[in-house]
Amino acid sequence: MREWYRHIQDIIDEIDAGIRRQDDELLNLRKVAGKLGYSEYHFSRQFREISGMSFRDYLRYRRLAFALLDLRDTDQSILDIALRHGFSSHEAFSRAFRSAYGLTPSQYRKNPVPVALRTIIRPFDCYIMNAGGTGMTETHQDVKIYFVTIPAHKFLHIKNYESIGYWDFWQKQSKIPGQDCDTICGLLDSIPDKLDDQGGTEANSSSGQIMAYINDPIGRICSWGIPLAECYGVRLPVDYNGPVPEQMLLIDVPEGEYIVFEHGPFDFATQNQAVEQKIEAAMAAFDYKSSGYRLDLSPGRIFYFYHDQTRFWKYIRPVMRAE
Repeated sequence: MREWYRHIQDIIDEIDAGIRRQDDELLNLRKVAGKLGYSEYHFSRQFREISGMSFRDYLRYRRLAFALLDLRDTDQSILDIALRHGFSSHEAFSRAFRSAYGLTPSQYRKNPVPVALRTIIRPFDCYIMNAGGTGMTETHQDVKIYFVTIPAHKFLHIKNYESIGYWDFWQKQSKIPGQDCDTICGLLDSIPDKLDDQGGTEANSSSGQIMAYINDPIGRICSWGIPLAECYGVRLPVDYNGPVPEQMLLIDVPEGEYIVFEHGPFDFATQNQAVEQKIEAAMAAFDYKSSGYRLDLSPGRIFYFYHDQTRFWKYIRPVMRAE
């Protein structure tokens, strides 16, 4: 099963590449199934088990996600966008767009409200699998430790006071209408100008999206003895004045000093647990006293957590100068 997830992840990445390049060969069910050595029927059944929809429906939603961002971020005509993303006419595109998002392309272009995009499937993801690599493969990379000053910004997010960790967070959020992982990630994908976005104009699943922990009086008491609320969201420019989805919170985060514990790229399947242990050990062993700083455990301070195996695993903790 793990190998199947790996194969599907490769196919999912090829689908997005095919949409970007308008390469229909990469978007053909028969070719995709044949590449894995399966019949179209078997591949479609397996794909539905992972994604909850047919391959053709997933492909249509991904085309629409890319098209929506073109509507939002470019001046291309609606017809040109429709044809570029595989729709035969303005009318066919409008019907599909309205069915997916509840408004027409022209209505969205005039008023780009947040909508839940069909985010890219990540079958080899710790949320879906509730697991990380357990192999102890040597990473050959150290954890970098450095201090940064992060400018003032806004943080758009959802919050949970009871969850412990990424898996548990989404399990609990899925029980709240409109706060399941697909809906929230889809809404955040449609928000422009995310500070951590890789590209901004592509329909990148979870691009710019991060976990965070806020020192909150009614949060769960953590191992440091302070109350933390677990959050998921995006950082936005301090002057952001765009729409806020009704199930989300938007807060101002003042400029502050932070310490960063960062590990470079790694293989999720074999190294996830080893990297986690390495970075946890680095955080536990760090000598704050000799650095001239101490953790800032003041109410309202935010701890950011980035987990992107293609780039880094990074904890960002608030600090203040030691007295």
